[in-house]
Amino acid sequence: MSKKVIFIAFAIKDERQRDFLNGQSLSTHSPFEYVDMSVKHAYVTEWKAKVRTRIKRSDGVTVLVSKNSLESTGQKWEIQCAREEGKKILGIWAYRGDRTNIVGLNTKVWSWNNVSNFIDSL
Repeated sequence: MSKKVIFIAFAIKDERQRDFLNGQSLSTHSPFEYVDMSVKHAYVTEWKAKVRTRIKRSDGVTVLVSKNSLESTGQKWEIQCAREEGKKILGIWAYRGDRTNIVGLNTKVWSWNNVSNFIDSL
């Protein structure tokens, strides 16, 4: 099985949800291996260049969508970059009670099937 490289775009306030998403990939029943390519420190020198390189190396991009996404300039730029690079993007809602919409992003409920179907489609 080939390893799929997934870039996770998330608002820094949703870092714990990113950790949960990574944790799902450690399941022994997982049909794929998940590699977190996210950048931990936004706005350091050459941040955009590093992010673009990581997105280019990725097979796809998963966006954790929440109310925090609306204020996260870093996450907005990551989504824009993924679109510019022609990457497939999956939006998943980070929280059950939060159905924030990002214009132009098809967002789905966070479920094992939705995540694995996206990765299998890459």
